Amino acid sequence: MWLDREANADEVPPAVAISSEFSPEVATFIPDSRRAWLRLAVAVAIGSLGSVGMWSVVVALPVVQTDFGATRGTASLAFTMVMLGFGIGQVVTGKISDRYGIVAAIGAGIGILGLGYVGAGYAPSIWAFILLHFAIGLSSAATFGPLMAEASHWFERYRGLAVAIAASGNYVGGTVWPPLVNFGMQSVGWRTTHIAIGIFAAIAMTLALMVLRLLMGAAVRRSHVNAAPPRVDLRLSTNALTAILALASISCCVAMSMPQVHIVAYCGDLGYGVARGAEMLSLMLGFGIISRIGSGFLADRIGGIRTLLIGSIAQGSALLFYLFFDSLTSLYVISAMFGLFQGGIVPSYAIIVREAMPASEAATRIGIVIFASVFGMSFGGWISGVIFDATGSYAAAFANGLAWNLLNVSIILLLLMRARQRLAIA
Repeated sequence: MWLDREANADEVPPAVAISSEFSPEVATFIPDSRRAWLRLAVAVAIGSLGSVGMWSVVVALPVVQTDFGATRGTASLAFTMVMLGFGIGQVVTGKISDRYGIVAAIGAGIGILGLGYVGAGYAPSIWAFILLHFAIGLSSAATFGPLMAEASHWFERYRGLAVAIAASGNYVGGTVWPPLVNFGMQSVGWRTTHIAIGIFAAIAMTLALMVLRLLMGAAVRRSHVNAAPPRVDLRLSTNALTAILALASISCCVAMSMPQVHIVAYCGDLGYGVARGAEMLSLMLGFGIISRIGSGFLADRIGGIRTLLIGSIAQGSALLFYLFFDSLTSLYVISAMFGLFQGGIVPSYAIIVREAMPASEAATRIGIVIFASVFGMSFGGWISGVIFDATGSYAAAFANGLAWNLLNVSIILLLLMRARQRLAIA
């Protein structure tokens, strides 16, 4: 007997909904399901692997500088190019993700990542090494902003937590990759290490992406077709809200950059040694993971705007402590506090975008806001150094960070008041 599926369409779905949850051909997806958590686990693995581009350059910098006989300033341009590529890549890969799906965006990133690292390993000059790090930063972008946006489509009840966990892949990479890169360089040299990273990361990420594609459904190009609609109305156009969030992102990240970029140099100036500063930086990143996951829990209960406001106020408080305490013990404690307070700030922007904007634009809009945060980090790190050169002290630089943090708090307060006004009118 021939089965007319269209004629029996009304009778088929109940059975299919139960038996084909893990079929790659399933067209519908249930948010917060076991399948969603499996997707998220794979996404974190991809994010941890892809974030290598953000951390390897910091470890390799002194060795590469010596090998090429370059100045520290010239060699440091490799980090600048990574950040530039990472920032621009948020917008580019976000657009690809919105149009063609996250699998296509990450797939393109994998190819660029592998070629970038292999090319860096064979770089004939310091300038080739520097330029190739733009490609490495560009490739790492696909595993941050777009991945957070995609994770937000898989969850409704636990959306904030999911976005925060997806963002934590970057910090997990920051914990795992530096010692591995350092071990590789000491064992086989920096060139072989870069080539090995490119090959390993490309293969491992490809396998993980194949698993993610299977979990998302091979026949489904975009997972946000069935995503929940926005649930917050701020009575602002999408472009206006994006611009406001971008300004807020710049201001908070200028403040955030002061301890993250200069804590090592600050400890050196105080006579504690750069090793102590490096330990404090690791402490920040470690507590940042806790902060990101905690902020996700909080956002699911009080919303992204309130969570961002709490994080920004807490970050400002930690910056204030840096102004008044500079003993070794106090700096360790404050650095841990700073990591615990600031880690959830950037994911909060992604949560706000998803709460207030259409799912079909989420990756692009999050990419723009993340690009603004990268600019804020870069500008903040630079301006703090300029202020130190002009004053001979980091006190004014910390005060500058506090001023930018106050701007961020003011912007978020205005958004929160607008949201409350909207609720009152409704």
